[in-house]
Amino acid sequence: MYRDVVASLATRHGKRAALGPPLRRHLGLRLRVPPVDTDALGTFTGEVERPGPAPQVVVAKARLGMDAADCPVGVASEGSFGPHPAVPWHSLQVEYVVLLDDRLGLVVLETASSVAGNHADLLTDGTDRGELLAFARRTGTPGHALTVVPAVPAPGAPVLPAKGIVTVRSLLAAVAAAGAASRDGRARVAADLRAHHNPRRMAVIAEAGVRLARRMATACPGCGAPGFGPVAARPGLPCSACRTETDLVAERVSGCGLCTYQRAERVRPFAADPASCPSCNP
Repeated sequence: MYRDVVASLATRHGKRAALGPPLRRHLGLRLRVPPVDTDALGTFTGEVERPGPAPQVVVAKARLGMDAADCPVGVASEGSFGPHPAVPWHSLQVEYVVLLDDRLGLVVLETASSVAGNHADLLTDGTDRGELLAFARRTGTPGHALTVVPAVPAPGAPVLPAKGIVTVRSLLAAVAAAGAASRDGRARVAADLRAHHNPRRMAVIAEAGVRLARRMATACPGCGAPGFGPVAARPGLPCSACRTETDLVAERVSGCGLCTYQRAERVRPFAADPASCPSCNP
């Protein structure tokens, strides 16, 4: 039902390169990018705060594109970065990709995650040039860009980030300018997380796009609507030694976005290692 349908894609950061191919290949869906300011819904450098959690904002972003393009179908993606909830000293990248279809009243959200992103920053006054250049290399520059902001902006002063930095000369100049504008004389250097300047992030967006496309190509066994897929995970996988329920997932539940049909499937293996058991390994 999506063959040769044109959907809006709300982006100003080149995400059609990641999302267009899987949606076209699996669904026949074509994407059109309208002129919308997605930065109004938040920026990674902090000059505009995101107005809510990523799953909420990605739907608002898709709606922004649909309104601008006058399309009943819209697509958008939104990224979230933060400390990994289970792996110390690691950050977790989660990409959310959504498809809205007003013809059906359907909202389908898919995700992909990674710990291989370059979500990191460095506080520097610019005097240790070796440390600064080593950080740039770890981040992936020049293939991945950098951003620079004052470490401690003056109260009430607007955040004035330098973005898209890929040369040593521009990096040193940006650090000097940001340090001069900071109350402690330091700059915060970080990976530029905008998709068109961050190939690692773009790869995860593409993975989320593949998952969304495959899900939209899966019809609900109950009503035939597109988008049948994972909606919940139920913990309680029993310990293989004592059968005590653990926090590990025991069942994955798939469901429909339009009707109430759901299907639960047990995960494999059907029992947990005793190392994960609160009784065997308290």
